[in-house]
Amino acid sequence: MATRAVLSEEKNPRGIPKAPFIADVDEYMSGADAELEGTLRAFQEAMSKYRYMDGNLTQRKQSLEDKIPDIKKTLDMVKFLKQKKDSKTGASEDEDDLDEEDSEKPIRTTFELNDTLYAEAEIGTTDTVYLWLGANVMLSYKIEDAIQLLASKLDVAQTTLDNTTEDLEFLREQLTIMEVNTARVYNWDVKRRREQRLKEEAAKKD
Repeated sequence: MATRAVLSEEKNPRGIPKAPFIADVDEYMSGADAELEGTLRAFQEAMSKYRYMDGNLTQRKQSLEDKIPDIKKTLDMVKFLKQKKDSKTGASEDEDDLDEEDSEKPIRTTFELNDTLYAEAEIGTTDTVYLWLGANVMLSYKIEDAIQLLASKLDVAQTTLDNTTEDLEFLREQLTIMEVNTARVYNWDVKRRREQRLKEEAAKKD
């Protein structure tokens, strides 16, 4: 006898199938002729798929949690450069509000070359920044364009992180449901075998 489909056609917003809870095991197994091994094997395969997706999404979540702070720091730095540039423009238009010499004074800062190596640098007023885009690619952007790009990347990364977190919670809920289903089917089979044995013993006595 072929086993029934384990997973529901109902899915979450990212297409992960839902695991329906088996309320009536006897009805699901279609009586005493049900194929127990095939059903339990199908349950195990479904749980393996859920665990595989869980592992992938956990790695994605970790990557996003590492990436988002870097995007935020970069965005804050570009905004700071824009503020310095705007301050210089304001000083040139109205020297009473801001000393022009102070606005042109370069910024002394320490920046990270790698995990353990830092260097000092001076940053003057600029309207262009260079951003790493990954895969050893760096491009120059006007400050306004860089802010828009980074804000967009931050928004996408945060949305992806929220969706990934939601998917992980959904997956773990489905795993729990499948584990409960497995236990219920196994217990159903134990009860069925016991009842069959009692019937056979009663028949022998008769």
